[in-house]
Amino acid sequence: MALSTACSGARTPEAAGSRTSAPTGGATAPTAVRPPTANAVFDYQLGGAYPPPAGVRAVSRDRTARPAPGLYNICYVNAFQAQPDAAGVWKERHPELLLRDGRGEPVIDEDWNEPLLDISTGAKRRALMDIVGPWIDGCAKAGFDAVEPDNLDSYERSGGKLTSRHAAAFAQLLAHRAHRRHLAIAQKNTTGLLPQHRRIGFDFAVVEECARYQEFTDFAEAYAQRIFVIEYEKKDFTTACRAWGKALSISLRDREVRPAGAERHVAERC
Repeated sequence: MALSTACSGARTPEAAGSRTSAPTGGATAPTAVRPPTANAVFDYQLGGAYPPPAGVRAVSRDRTARPAPGLYNICYVNAFQAQPDAAGVWKERHPELLLRDGRGEPVIDEDWNEPLLDISTGAKRRALMDIVGPWIDGCAKAGFDAVEPDNLDSYERSGGKLTSRHAAAFAQLLAHRAHRRHLAIAQKNTTGLLPQHRRIGFDFAVVEECARYQEFTDFAEAYAQRIFVIEYEKKDFTTACRAWGKALSISLRDREVRPAGAERHVAERC
């Protein structure tokens, strides 16, 4: 899922995570990176920040929002695609970094109306890090504990112009930047890259619709149950809670992840 793109509140050792100086991935050696604990009660607040309900220990918010004091805070960054409201800026300032089809037109994720970023070469990945890297730095400066780079699976929507190898290479740059800033980094969806998660440097996972796609076992084993699961259908949420609710952090949200108080806001936890 790709929504609006964030990043004060101090990092607190008491929140839902354990600080470590040892790397959880093979790509980098993070210092004082603090991944979340398993089965921490989670609130997915990408559609707008609001006071977390009682009992919540971890939240994910857009990089333009402030962290929630005293909780484990994950900073959402749309790293592999351009936000719809920023597409014009990318076309004007960085047209060479948008993926193009055979007619020279930007390749679009039709579900979210987001142009894909071109991660197909080392030079373009480095150029993109000059833009996305400072967003990650901003998350750290604001006081987030971790970063969640979205649309890792954009290569699946590229019409064959991008591959999983390109995605893994760019994700490795993102992980290195996050770890340098003492941020843990989440793998967002994408079972195809699970075999490479250690080499890339991912520390935990944020996974949408695990029940629908039957991915619980794969992610739970790869990350020692340090995963946050978001379901969007009540029946999938019910299935997930029955099977995994005692072991994993599972939430039900509306697809627009609306803030509390908004019409059609949905937020439940096992």
